[in-house]
Amino acid sequence: MSTTAGTAATATASTTATASTTATAATTAATDAPDAPDAPDAPDASATVRAVQAAEAHTAHTYHPLPVVIASAEGAWTTDIEGRRHLDLLAGYSALNFGHRNPRLIDAAKAQLDRITLTSRAFHHDRFAAFCAQLAELCGMETVLPMNTGAEVVETAVKVARKWGYQVKGVPAGRARVVVAGGNFHGRTTTVVSFSSDPDARADFGPFTPGFDTVPFGDAAALEAVLGDDTVAVLLEPVQGEAGVRVPPPGYLARVRELTAARDILFIADEIQSGLARTGRTFACDHEQVTPDMYLLGKALGGGIVPVSAVVSSRAVLGVLRPGQHGSTFGGNPLACAVALEVIAMLRTGEFQRRSAELGARMHSRLHEMTEAGLIEDSRGRGLWAGIDVPPSHGSGSAVARRLLERGVLVKDTHGTTIRLAPPLVIEESDLDWGLDRLAETLKRPA
Repeated sequence: MSTTAGTAATATASTTATASTTATAATTAATDAPDAPDAPDAPDASATVRAVQAAEAHTAHTYHPLPVVIASAEGAWTTDIEGRRHLDLLAGYSALNFGHRNPRLIDAAKAQLDRITLTSRAFHHDRFAAFCAQLAELCGMETVLPMNTGAEVVETAVKVARKWGYQVKGVPAGRARVVVAGGNFHGRTTTVVSFSSDPDARADFGPFTPGFDTVPFGDAAALEAVLGDDTVAVLLEPVQGEAGVRVPPPGYLARVRELTAARDILFIADEIQSGLARTGRTFACDHEQVTPDMYLLGKALGGGIVPVSAVVSSRAVLGVLRPGQHGSTFGGNPLACAVALEVIAMLRTGEFQRRSAELGARMHSRLHEMTEAGLIEDSRGRGLWAGIDVPPSHGSGSAVARRLLERGVLVKDTHGTTIRLAPPLVIEESDLDWGLDRLAETLKRPA
């Protein structure tokens, strides 16, 4: 495809990958993964260990990354500091929907770097109006409030919903409530972890922000039962990513829309991971022809180059904010707008939505075969996105991720025995097959 990053490189990758299916697990990462163009000479084998130790010596231990140190990347492939190639089947938790160093996005960023990168919101700049107008159009909305990260737009949405509830709906001061779903992941700020059900996210971070009601994800009856006069919003991920790519039952999102509309409650869709073509549609809500009152976007909006996020809604909702009540120095900066405008242009073609749907169908078919063969306990997902529950015989999802790393494939675990697959939407079909072959090989050999 014309917009795929590293098309020339992955053409070689596809041929090599197909031939690699008979290679042993011990040599897969070194010999089967396609050669990197102009790959650096490999240092001694302790380079990775030294680099990891150096990083851990001066960083807070808030992540537990796999023992690989990536030095360069293109399309769906990365190269580590020892010159080894790995197929990226995580794509930065969907921040890299368009692949590493997508040429169109890199060109847009380079062009903007030569002009201006930051003004702050104290002044206008010449990319801002187009970004807001085109993102609003993509969402079928009117108004955009740009921020930087996913957690920021969730915090923004909570603030807006409360203010809207008091000023528009007429909820008595201090009584606004927001309904969320169990198993959610909306970020790690103090307010957001207040309604998380993850003990790791909450332990020792209280006291927590009040005003939230939690119901089971996918249970419309439970949602209906908790809605009250003081409810100002329902905040949901249309597909729960961190929870293991959990897809709600058919009709759930439509029922949420029906209930919230009938009771004058905002429906806020956190599409930070699920949006922008990841599920085979522009938004995951599109699978049920549902339009929420507010979209929360991030990750892929920045093309894997700069952090870009946005709340997109109507004038009636975002119009409750006044100067000084919310904002961000870097939100909507010129560099961010330039990259995001190119992302929006790429999404308008429908090409990436189609790729996600078609390659996703292929991936889910393969995963179903693995389930039927007893290699995995269950898989679920939508588009080019899947959660896979591995059998207890493999120990944990983390153990499987480490074994896949040895075979030249990058994935990450969640919630103990689950791994997630979210390949870049630019991945070649043959490379996807190669990665799934490595997964099957790994799962055929218990730990």
